[in-house]
Amino acid sequence: MAPTFHIENFGCRAARADGEAIAAILRNSGATEHSPTEADVVIVNTCSVTGEADREARAYIRRTHRTNPAARIIATGCYAQRAPGELAELPGVSAVIGNSHKALAPKVAIGLMPFRSTVADNLIQIQAASAAAAAPQVLADDTFAHSFLEEAPITPGAQTRPNLKIQEGCSNRCSFCVIPQTRGHSRSLSSSAILAHICSFVAAGGNELVLSGINLGRWGRDLDRSGSEPRSLAALVRVLFDQTVLPRLRLSSIEPMDWDSDLIALVRDFAGNHPGFPPTGPRRWGGRLARHAHLPLQSGSDSVLRRMHRRYRPWHYAEKVAELLRAAGPALTLGADVMVGFPGETDREFHESYDFIRSLPFGYLHLFPFSPRPGTRAWHLHAENPVPTSVVNERITALRALGSDKIHAHRSRFIGSELPAITLHTPAALAASGRTSALTDNFLPVELACSLPANQLLQIRITAIAPDHTLLATPVQIDQFEPSRPVLVGAC
Repeated sequence: MAPTFHIENFGCRAARADGEAIAAILRNSGATEHSPTEADVVIVNTCSVTGEADREARAYIRRTHRTNPAARIIATGCYAQRAPGELAELPGVSAVIGNSHKALAPKVAIGLMPFRSTVADNLIQIQAASAAAAAPQVLADDTFAHSFLEEAPITPGAQTRPNLKIQEGCSNRCSFCVIPQTRGHSRSLSSSAILAHICSFVAAGGNELVLSGINLGRWGRDLDRSGSEPRSLAALVRVLFDQTVLPRLRLSSIEPMDWDSDLIALVRDFAGNHPGFPPTGPRRWGGRLARHAHLPLQSGSDSVLRRMHRRYRPWHYAEKVAELLRAAGPALTLGADVMVGFPGETDREFHESYDFIRSLPFGYLHLFPFSPRPGTRAWHLHAENPVPTSVVNERITALRALGSDKIHAHRSRFIGSELPAITLHTPAALAASGRTSALTDNFLPVELACSLPANQLLQIRITAIAPDHTLLATPVQIDQFEPSRPVLVGAC
């Protein structure tokens, strides 16, 4: 019997990309994925962007140890980098691997796995007891020399639309953010490694890939500029489109001021500004670049942004949104992160932020309360001038209602329209009802009124919107992995 593992991911898309990479390496080594209650090794890929994220990770580790005391638990990720000693003290933890050594996580995990093919059960139990009794191995420092997992293959498996992390770390110094401590300065994966990953992904039948990073818009700025390779994200994506046949690429979160003229021109050239909305006539699978942009906002108040040490003002942000809409067309889905309750945030500043958010055509909002992080400037600002929890909750509630209205308004515009989409792995309950989960190129969740396998490119017609804002649709045209010969379909 092959050794088993489970990976539990917390936090951002880039962290999930790390978890996917570790899982791919372990699968290639012969291990198989299993539930956390029965796996030999459980890897907890932590987040530390808020205090709540820390608490969730600790609770998960304790629960795993209770339900599966024989498991060897490995804690990795941002919390493991920020406070490895805290995690090492938790019962059941066999190793703590910070982001500085994340590339070594698969090797450590394999070393903790029992050799099940010939070893008797009693010996397995002895190994488990020995591992539990030993002091946890701790790998974490501030050099970040082993942080990239670039050897991991990217395939359209458990994730239909996997993440390829091409940039690590952040050199910004936002006053609230612990990421420079937990992931180090900005570092870029080479263009040759990125091309190799994408070529293998396409060869394996992949149709949509997400480029992710901690500060994705800064890709390439740390690379040697003496050669001829691309040195900016926009230049890299042009090379990827020129040298691969990847059907669709999606960019994850990019800071507002990193949307320069070259990157916006890329949106215009490959996402497409299609005149006439709703679009009419055959559209095939849409542009090769998804019509979706996520720009972290944090606050719409100028004074709050200054205290946050953000590198833009509200009017800068609005200008970037207008440029993106001109480039991608009105079908663009715009998303943002918004922080509530930054130290000293007054009623006036909150209403400035609320009114600014209301003025822009957001398709969704990610809302979260401020959480003081040790070692940051905002930690001290919070000690001096905290916003009461009750006030933060009231403001979150108001923004949540505004966000819900914006989601409904944005998605309702597409009823009766045709959009390119990709089918996803459908939850069992939904599949049992004869329906399929899908995602449009402009990041709208859809339920199709038929059963289809994951990873199919198709053209869909939006028919209605459900109470939870999910769009209902029927397929118009399906790609059978031969884009030059699409298959016309009627009813599924």
